[in-house]
Amino acid sequence: MRMIIDTDTASDDAVALAMALNHAEVDVVAMTTVAGNCSLEDTTRNALYTAELCGSAVPVYAGADRPLLVKARPATWFHGMDGLGDQGYPPPSRSAEEEDGVSALINHIRGNPGSTLVTLGPLTNVALAMAQAPDIVDLVGRCVVMGGTANKVGNVTPAAEFNLWFDPHAARMVFASDLPIEMVGWEVCRGEAGLDPTEQAALRALDTPLAHFFLDCNSTAFESARRQSGTDRLELPDPTAMAVAIDRDRVVTSSSRHYVEIEAESQLTRGMSVVDSLDVTGSPANVEVINAIDTDRFKQMLSEAAAG
Repeated sequence: MRMIIDTDTASDDAVALAMALNHAEVDVVAMTTVAGNCSLEDTTRNALYTAELCGSAVPVYAGADRPLLVKARPATWFHGMDGLGDQGYPPPSRSAEEEDGVSALINHIRGNPGSTLVTLGPLTNVALAMAQAPDIVDLVGRCVVMGGTANKVGNVTPAAEFNLWFDPHAARMVFASDLPIEMVGWEVCRGEAGLDPTEQAALRALDTPLAHFFLDCNSTAFESARRQSGTDRLELPDPTAMAVAIDRDRVVTSSSRHYVEIEAESQLTRGMSVVDSLDVTGSPANVEVINAIDTDRFKQMLSEAAAG
């Protein structure tokens, strides 16, 4: 599977990147970074650092450093100021490519028709790429989006998940396109999909550099989630989406096609993914909504990635 990853690399993104980079059947041809969880400088550094941990030389391209129209409001309160839990990781040994992330998305999609595009952050780069090169929409085999909630509670406002809220206008453009979107909403990573204390201990017991990295870089996010919702589980949204991208047939246990539109203007519901579950609008379905996953298979994939 050829894969292109667009990411605002912070703690859970890093785990998702490692899942792809360490999978024998996945060929990550490029990673593009975008501002979101933290600054573009930090998301790019974190992507490069994660690739280095995985022994990968995949090219990394820095993309958009801000949303299309709204003010950037990063999630450093959740992931730490550097996005990786403020663990003091050293800088990566290489730098991003000279080509900008939006141009790189266009060129790599054109050069790899039928590839899987996985978006782990705000959709700014994808929206800009589509606007500049509309032809790429028909060249994407699958577009797995970690974002939104399927008529569920949000994690940054009562109505919205962070990635779509951060740049709602970009999200609206992407969802209104003909991209073959598979939406993995925030709710999919919650409950049984999260790692309970025993499962976290088992991951730590693998005693590999990546196992320690998975847990340590998510330590701030874990505490933030605990304060926000009272959970004692480590919830990993981006790895959940990556599992769907890599092994959909074994991971996804329930999905359904619906018309989905993103609210961009309302202050109350900015970034909300409005899923027409009952087909009341009569609009044609444009998104495959992932409703549930095999949590045991997902956790197996995490362990396999952590084992290196």
